Amino acid sequence: MRVLFMGTPEFAVASLCTLYEAGYDICGVYTQPDKPKNRRMKLTFSPVKTYALSKGLKVYQPKNLKSGDTIEEIKSLKPDIIVVVAYGKLLPETILGLPPLGAINVHGSLLPKYRGAAPIQRAIINGERVTGVVTMFMAPEMDAGDVIDRAETDIGENETYGELYLRLKDMGAKLLLKTLRAIGNGEAAGIAQDESLATFAPPIKKEDAIINWEKPADEIINLIRGLQPKPGAVTQFAGTGYKIHRGEKTKNRTSLIPGTIVSSGNSGLEVACAGGETLLITELQAPGGKRMSAADYLRGHRIEN
Repeated sequence: MRVLFMGTPEFAVASLCTLYEAGYDICGVYTQPDKPKNRRMKLTFSPVKTYALSKGLKVYQPKNLKSGDTIEEIKSLKPDIIVVVAYGKLLPETILGLPPLGAINVHGSLLPKYRGAAPIQRAIINGERVTGVVTMFMAPEMDAGDVIDRAETDIGENETYGELYLRLKDMGAKLLLKTLRAIGNGEAAGIAQDESLATFAPPIKKEDAIINWEKPADEIINLIRGLQPKPGAVTQFAGTGYKIHRGEKTKNRTSLIPGTIVSSGNSGLEVACAGGETLLITELQAPGGKRMSAADYLRGHRIEN
């Protein structure tokens, strides 16, 4: 089976590695164009490109999938199937219809819930207790194709986006291998998604990361977990912005206005939330500084309302 692989971030590397080690004929790897990073704006390879080049795989980085040149390029590779994992671009119908076995996708949610770019982060932010990965036959609409297979997992009470990301990328790779074997044996059947149950997971924007202290402590903790390690939940005290890396709900009660500092000391920074609840910030990062325990930071700095 000739596989054309399309993916970009670290999440996709696990799937590409699994296909390579399983001996699949990977006829090409498509990934996003190199992007400038850091202060020097140095062009940086995607994780998928870095891995593909290390294994001698041919890499393609078209800016436009709808161009005639790209379509002819894919035709010349003669893939039996296209595998897409977090590529970052929608595939036009002209490409989806090229391989005889179609195009399949690995997605980090239990579709039809959380279609879109940030399913893992949004699931944690929304307080979900169960998530998973699915494989599906691709359709022109985003994450709307027939589901082939799925694997579920509980979300840990204190599990962060970064921790769940690592688990789901490995689960996705295993499910992909199972799915490809089923397709090769003619045993894969897609099940249509229930459109009435569809929800969406749009990319995380800058404003999404701002903590609203007028929400309950549990919701704020979910936001912190869902944005950890990146981009990180943020808040301001006395006009200074801080990234909040970890927090925990206390049993204390307060009559102070949400967002007011209740106490600070060896345990961390306690802040008032909705309904008289308080949240203890245990890890933070000051502007230009490193991530550290709130207690250590408070030994050398004052944080005021």
